[in-house]
Amino acid sequence: MPKKSTRRAGAPMAKRTATVKQHSVPSADTSPAKDASTVRDVAARAGVSASTVSRVLGGTYPVAASTRARVLKAMRELDYVVNAHARALGGATNKTVAFVVDDVTGPFYAHIARGVEEQASAEGRLCMLCTTHGDPQRVLAVVETMREQRADAVIVVGGAWEDKAYQDRMTHFAHALDRVGSRLVLVGRPPLGPGVPATVVDYDNEGGAFAMTSHLIASGHQRIAYLGRVPGLSTSSQRISGFTRAHELLGLTPHPKLILDGVYSRSYGYQGTRELLASGAEFTAIFAGTDMVAAGTLQALREAGVRVPDDVAVVGYDDIPVAMDVFPSLTTVNIPHEELGRTAVRLALHRDELPDSQHVVLGTHIVVRGSTRRPGR
Repeated sequence: MPKKSTRRAGAPMAKRTATVKQHSVPSADTSPAKDASTVRDVAARAGVSASTVSRVLGGTYPVAASTRARVLKAMRELDYVVNAHARALGGATNKTVAFVVDDVTGPFYAHIARGVEEQASAEGRLCMLCTTHGDPQRVLAVVETMREQRADAVIVVGGAWEDKAYQDRMTHFAHALDRVGSRLVLVGRPPLGPGVPATVVDYDNEGGAFAMTSHLIASGHQRIAYLGRVPGLSTSSQRISGFTRAHELLGLTPHPKLILDGVYSRSYGYQGTRELLASGAEFTAIFAGTDMVAAGTLQALREAGVRVPDDVAVVGYDDIPVAMDVFPSLTTVNIPHEELGRTAVRLALHRDELPDSQHVVLGTHIVVRGSTRRPGR
């Protein structure tokens, strides 16, 4: 990202120049790059060739342990700093793991990020956070940038848009990253297709929705509203699939008018619930697409004088901290957030050692709390 200028708009040039001269110091101190050590300096100190030093830096060719030790010792003595750009040109990765999310403030992403950062640190990698604000084109731009920077892995988190052009572009980047020794990692996203060099770390999204819906139906609810379907988003499609399959397995049919389109936000949960109540539709339970949607739902029901769970049961999905903070505490589907992050980094960085473990699906389970109860109890 370009650095913003610290100069105040309209400041006179002459005044700025005078200030710089007033605080000037000897040129030798302001130009450390002038005396910076080079690869040749390191080679001379270690008694090896410059190409051997490059091999040690790149880590792409075998070097005898004693030789590597001499090179590293020389680097420390000379305070040699690796030029990251030169390493990129030479084909080496830059010891960075990129973590790409829609919204850095979202609890769902934050807990996965913790797992990514912990594992990246354990693997000796720097974790770089990139946000896309829900823009699919921004995702593509970030992945391309990380390819140019030769990050060790580019971890993209969250549902994918079910658009062929978008999927084709992501497939292209997966191959492009692979060619430069990097790796595309999809977390909470479906695979791109056979033969695509990408690591996939998913969770049983559909199964979690199926289990939660089955729990509601087994508790006596037959008119369940689903709040927050997001058309074209893989995460939403999978949850709706589980919701529908649970109904069908028990001989029921979801009521189309009780499935409302929306977005995964608290504000939508609040507004969508108000609209649902105003419609006069009959329902005894609300399945919110995420816990944040459920938080808005609980507020709207409370303001309308609807008791939870006595009048209407409410459930969510994700099991983020807010699920315990709302009242009543929220029945929800637990996702192993941190384990998703740790697994993503571990599998990507050790893909050569674990070639048959590049597509894993972690389990989900429901957590029953105070927002559900049998109708009439």
